[in-house]
Amino acid sequence: MKTALLCFLAATAYTAYAGPARSDFSEHRVYPRFIKFPDGNEVLHDVDLEAPAQQSFLDEVNRNPANNQYLLFTRRNPRSSQSLVMNNVGSITSSNFNPNHPTVVIVHGWLSNQETNINPTIRDAYLNKGEANVIVLDWRRLAISNYVTAVRGVPAVGRGLGQFLAFLNSVTGAPFNSMHLVGFSLGAHLVGNAGRQLGGRVARVTGLDPAGPLWNLNSNRINPNDGIYVEAIHTDGGYTVGGLGIGADVANADFYVNGGISQPGCLTNVCNHNNAWRYFAATVTYNHIVGNQCSSSWQITWNNCSGARLNMGNDDLRKSGSGRFRANTGRRYPY
Repeated sequence: MKTALLCFLAATAYTAYAGPARSDFSEHRVYPRFIKFPDGNEVLHDVDLEAPAQQSFLDEVNRNPANNQYLLFTRRNPRSSQSLVMNNVGSITSSNFNPNHPTVVIVHGWLSNQETNINPTIRDAYLNKGEANVIVLDWRRLAISNYVTAVRGVPAVGRGLGQFLAFLNSVTGAPFNSMHLVGFSLGAHLVGNAGRQLGGRVARVTGLDPAGPLWNLNSNRINPNDGIYVEAIHTDGGYTVGGLGIGADVANADFYVNGGISQPGCLTNVCNHNNAWRYFAATVTYNHIVGNQCSSSWQITWNNCSGARLNMGNDDLRKSGSGRFRANTGRRYPY
């Protein structure tokens, strides 16, 4: 009897730790007013989710949504960027941009910039594999503002990215169906808005652990209509206070990696959160992480999904699929 009681208590404790508090991964999640959220160097900052937004700055962002840095890398200039400028045709025609190659746009998160690790990691994965136009969007002018202001300005900067890509298309003829927009955390919602600006015509939109705070019921968050194929990779969507990702279905295909809450080898939410872009970069190189479709969140939690298989991430512009999937990884690269 004593042994049975101990087993029951252990199972209950495990469920509370490993699984969601609800019977489904859901956007109905309540965040406390004061949270901690990381910058691009994985340093946590105090955030007041009820802090006032900087309205005068947001007004300027809305007037000039495309006024950011668009930095091009190709195999001809894999380490030294070329600046592409909105409405400056010469900046495009004099660059190494090749409309016959796929175009990949990488978008960082809050308190980050072009130097943040996500950018060179994904850039190098693509350029080491083949020809591509890799464009790093540096949107630091908004990203360095307080979290509430950054959230409020993300839709406008996303529209600006869409306007820039429309300009790129008009100058070079680069087709939208050869474009893949990849964003991390706040950047995931940003690329969703960029795809929406283009009428969902881009080939792929990938959200890497889309940010949760102030997004769970936000109509401007990434959604399945933002591209021909929209994918989300969830790595820190736990219902604990520290969960940084949205932890809910937002795409055509939603991958809950290792259950979508905690990652092998990670002891912090920041590590869990950042592993989303690490996993994605590895799949561009190896295309080796495969998910099984799940019929319920309990299957995700208990790792017994047995539905159709779909490769997570990768660089396939013709990829398709729908549903929620669990994908399992190892703790060390390439996972």
